[in-house]
Amino acid sequence: MNPLQSDLPKIFLKPAEAYVGDQPVIVTTTLGSCVSVIFFHQRLHLGGICHALLPVANGQGNRFKYVDGSFSWMLEQFHFRGVKPGQIQVKLFGGADLLEYDKGHSRAVTIGQQNIAKALELLETHGLNLKASNLGGAIGRKIFFYAHCGKVLVKNIGKVCWLNHNLKETPRK
Repeated sequence: MNPLQSDLPKIFLKPAEAYVGDQPVIVTTTLGSCVSVIFFHQRLHLGGICHALLPVANGQGNRFKYVDGSFSWMLEQFHFRGVKPGQIQVKLFGGADLLEYDKGHSRAVTIGQQNIAKALELLETHGLNLKASNLGGAIGRKIFFYAHCGKVLVKNIGKVCWLNHNLKETPRK
């Protein structure tokens, strides 16, 4: 199935955005260290997806930038429509480690790993079960979420090229 050969409307979800709806649409997003938490309720054909950059909001700015803020908003939206947490199918994607580092030196937990950990913690806290996931690793992902039926297609995105650091950026006009 080619996800782009469809008559369904397409929505591109940018970082720090979320979508919840019951209309037949394909929501796409591209992830690196960010995560997408996907909620789906079968009977209502209700789907939700977020593109979260960081794990915890700590009361800062746009709640959709954060895993905890996006997650709580989507859970609220499903609750407002009469969906109990146990009725939600959950899928989780992203959290890659895209930056290279010297493996001989210790380092802190990566943002991708923190995002994954926060999402899994929230699932457990709210009694939600993870139905499917594609997490971590060193590659990006493009997600195609069919919001009305819960289907998700994942396209892995590898490293395309490395820029030569000696090259100068072309000035913008």
